[in-house]
Amino acid sequence: MDPRELKDIMSQGAIRPETPRDREERRVLEEDLAGSPVTGKPLRRRLRNFRPDPDSAVRALGGPTIWMRRLRAIEVELEVHERELGEAWRALARETDGAAEFARRWRETAHGWNFAEVNELIARHNRNFPAEARLAMDPRTRDFVRINGRPYRREALDAAWILARWPPDLDGARRS
Repeated sequence: MDPRELKDIMSQGAIRPETPRDREERRVLEEDLAGSPVTGKPLRRRLRNFRPDPDSAVRALGGPTIWMRRLRAIEVELEVHERELGEAWRALARETDGAAEFARRWRETAHGWNFAEVNELIARHNRNFPAEARLAMDPRTRDFVRINGRPYRREALDAAWILARWPPDLDGARRS
């Protein structure tokens, strides 16, 4: 291959006039090619081994990993809480007459709601996920890399989580 063709390929088709520097680079490249023992011969292919390590094959035999099962359990628990909280929010709206009474009783319900199981799962996830999933470190932040642009950590559920999704608004609860 002519050095000029190589340069054209490397510049991805950008056309520009040849400069003195380009001419000197071409001259040096031609000299190197003239004395090269591999000129005109195909280069040996250097194949890389991109197979997964034996550990990943063994882990795959066991089905979903512990962190996958734990994330699924968190999602199931969230769905149950969301369904039950939505039903409780609408039921309280049906049986309450005043907006102030509804707001007071809904805040009491939110503060008394039991998230112990799902919060334990979330705490275990936050503590163990990076090691279990072999999450890489980001040297700039000195923290684990983000997953799809989001941190791997999950926030524990509490009354604020409930009130953000189901506000103590009687009219809103009756409309839903």
